Amino acid sequence: MPLFLDVHTIEGGVTEADVAIAHAQDLATQSKYGVSYLRYWVDGAAGKLFCLVEAETAEAAETVHREAHGLVADEIHTVSEHH
Repeated sequence: MPLFLDVHTIEGGVTEADVAIAHAQDLATQSKYGVSYLRYWVDGAAGKLFCLVEAETAEAAETVHREAHGLVADEIHTVSEHH
């Protein structure tokens, strides 16, 4: 299944606690759309949030964010994993 990295910019910054709550909401919603939110990274001071998600389409991943908490990404990039 394709991997996507989405990028959010939250004006005024973001706390890790708030991101953890939003991620839990994604996890509660994702199976409805065949999506799997795998990891996320936070730069709280800069208001940057990055989510790694496995989904058939970027639109499916975005639908989960929209339904779960309304915080849609500013950008979504197709990525591949390399070790």
